Amino acid sequence: MNALKFAAAALVASTAFAGTAIARDQIQIAGSSTVLPYASIVAEAFGENTSFPTPVVESGGSGAGRKKLCEGVGENTIDIANSSSRIKQSDIDLCASNGVAEIQEIRIGYDGIVFASDINGESFAFSPADWYNALAAKVMKDGALVDNTAKTWADVNPDLPAQDILAFIPGTKHGTREVFDVKVLEAGCEETGAEAAFKAAGDEKAKGCTVLRTDGGSVDIDGDYTETLSRIDANKNAIGVFGLSFYENNTDKLQVATMSGVNPSTETIASGEYPVSRPLYFYVKNAHLGVIPGLQEYIEFFVSDEIAGPDGPLAAYGLVSDPDLAKTQEMVANRTPMGPMN
Repeated sequence: MNALKFAAAALVASTAFAGTAIARDQIQIAGSSTVLPYASIVAEAFGENTSFPTPVVESGGSGAGRKKLCEGVGENTIDIANSSSRIKQSDIDLCASNGVAEIQEIRIGYDGIVFASDINGESFAFSPADWYNALAAKVMKDGALVDNTAKTWADVNPDLPAQDILAFIPGTKHGTREVFDVKVLEAGCEETGAEAAFKAAGDEKAKGCTVLRTDGGSVDIDGDYTETLSRIDANKNAIGVFGLSFYENNTDKLQVATMSGVNPSTETIASGEYPVSRPLYFYVKNAHLGVIPGLQEYIEFFVSDEIAGPDGPLAAYGLVSDPDLAKTQEMVANRTPMGPMN
């Protein structure tokens, strides 16, 4: 950005902070528990390797982080929202209504959603249909939708262990839950024929595919993955839903299931072979660039080859590096805001 453009951008951003003599000097970040460990690694390294203070990184869930980002412009609002699912049009509309006009969408890489259980327990080989038939409120039987009465995984699929169904899944405020709903429940719903049955019964968008049973077989976890891990430690027959990186850092406690015959790994996620993977993002409030010290520098630091590349510390922790990282770096350098949602 040339000096004239930079000055203009700074002037526009500064007007949002009218009446504030000195903006705060510490970057404020909130959102996804999946992105949290990556952002924490970067924030710590940024504080150690630059003259700027270490950013404050908090969790709370992807949806909650995006909502906080869209509360408005000013030093009492956050600068960045971490998210393990893509921003929604409703978020963008909320931002616009509160004066947040320009948002950058930064894709940092990819993660897989894995299904893990106690390391000393039974091994599992799942398909999306297995999870749908285990957790959905309504399932197909003899060509009709009926209430789900399955008690064990063997009731769902005779090739699975005769172990009571107890699944700890992310709560609805987590980005992981959105991906779980789409790539596991909705995919399984379609595989079993339930999606077509819902539509034939008048549920045009097949919303019934993501309505879960309420008899205790499916338990929402509103905390982060450490809570899910502690629940499995207390319930050895339970199965939890995690991000790949969290599992890979707890292989002494957990074993991972295959999904559709594929073992989750950075290699199978990068190739697209593993079916339950998703991009990870953070969203930046452009009005804060040039006002909050170090914000632009932090973003550039985060997506640098040294940090987010295949040989960087994020990859070592479990992030699958984005093959299009160079494009992201160019967008960050140009402060390119998001266009309309596709």
